[in-house]
Amino acid sequence: MIDAGKRNVLGVNVNVIDYEAAVERIVQAGKNSQGLSVSALAVHGVMTGALDDTHRYRLNHFDLICPDGQPVRWALNMMYKAQLRDRVYGPNLTLYTAERAAEEGLPIYLYGSRVEVLTAFSKNLRSRYPKLEIAGYQPSRFRNVTPEEKQEIVEQIHNSGAAITFVGLGCPRQEVWAYEYRDALSMPLLAVGAAFDFHAGLLAQAPKYMQDAGLEWLFRLTKEPKRLWKRYVLLNPHYVWLLSQQMAGLRRFDPETARAPQGEILYG
Repeated sequence: MIDAGKRNVLGVNVNVIDYEAAVERIVQAGKNSQGLSVSALAVHGVMTGALDDTHRYRLNHFDLICPDGQPVRWALNMMYKAQLRDRVYGPNLTLYTAERAAEEGLPIYLYGSRVEVLTAFSKNLRSRYPKLEIAGYQPSRFRNVTPEEKQEIVEQIHNSGAAITFVGLGCPRQEVWAYEYRDALSMPLLAVGAAFDFHAGLLAQAPKYMQDAGLEWLFRLTKEPKRLWKRYVLLNPHYVWLLSQQMAGLRRFDPETARAPQGEILYG
């Protein structure tokens, strides 16, 4: 089990952690009704923080930022000798957490995406883990919500009896949501994005050899070129360029330069 704290990747503090340790922290927080904001960031997720001072503040106030992408794991290994043998891939973290939640009797809640995705996702989870209790789910409203609506969302999740909430709103909306709801919900909030579509059977995952080689982005680009081309064609080279500057000591990416948000965005 590896849980060696956070390290600076382009100003974003990423945990040096493996699956076992991440799941353990989530489960323990679920048992103790403790707030725990969790995200698994690949290159795109790290870049949302590197290029936005305010969002970097949110990410750096997460309890747990897992190295989802292989290039993020490689950065930790090269710069900090982290010796991570694998990334902590959001869709896998989702399944490992659901498996432990079933074993420990911790009900889960699904927030975000569309009704058809949630229906298929919950059905597949129950089929895979018969003892898993899904306390409830609600789809995204695909708009900003009012403070009153936020309170309604909080009450629905609390009243369901859930101990862990999985959030699938897409990056960076889901990270904003987890940051803004963490204290109100007092439970682990896992921002896992595409895991909802993957495990609902509605979106194909890259073959393992492409994932291991850090080429998952290429597979996803071929599947959704119109939606993802800017993310991968522009941000991936930018990440490599900025990381090379950090590694060479030519540029300092200081996490402390992040700026606190002025008010809430309240995605729904």
